[in-house]
Amino acid sequence: MPARLRPTAPIAAEAILVGDPGRALLLAQELLEQPKMSNHARGLWGYSGSTPDGQPLTIQSTGIGGPSAALVLADLAELGVRRAVRVGTCVGLDEGLELGELLAVGKAIAAGGSAGAFGVDVGEPVDPDPELTARLVEAVGGESRRVSVASFDAHPSPLRGAIAGDMQSAPLLARARALGVRMGALLIVAESNDGERLDGEELELAEKLAGQAAARALSQPKVEG
Repeated sequence: MPARLRPTAPIAAEAILVGDPGRALLLAQELLEQPKMSNHARGLWGYSGSTPDGQPLTIQSTGIGGPSAALVLADLAELGVRRAVRVGTCVGLDEGLELGELLAVGKAIAAGGSAGAFGVDVGEPVDPDPELTARLVEAVGGESRRVSVASFDAHPSPLRGAIAGDMQSAPLLARARALGVRMGALLIVAESNDGERLDGEELELAEKLAGQAAARALSQPKVEG
């Protein structure tokens, strides 16, 4: 039995990971037919079900920050998750980014201590699964840029090579690599570097769009060759 999650419904081999339990509920209602709560232990709400095309999918909240997310991912891997997409928010560090824009993570640069627990030094990039990342870009309809983000344990600040900052991508991708889980990440620019933020309705719409793209990316069959 995993250390943190207490599954009450089957866990799918594909999963969408979100930090906020409310976002997990929102995406479960948006993406799954007759979703069932698969975890409520520790307030980490999770849901399992099938997409309209019959694809089993789990949507699991991870809590705040890299350490919590990495622990939840380890439990999910123990329960059979083999591919995952992080759907989260980020702070735009580049003035050219627009609020609500969706960014496919091409590299996640460790800028805090969390990723160090998984062998990633500060300033070192972690790559997502290339196939899942390509599918995410395609699923967004060509409107997503593939970018480098920096993952901080505190409030993001400019870092060379990164145009956005978040708290989970680098440690999650590093942990996924160690666990043998293929993982990508799709981030919503929810805040600018000067503190401007998406309002509730705009953020909810962006969350739905990002969740839909993640589900499409996970549902596509593996390319042989």
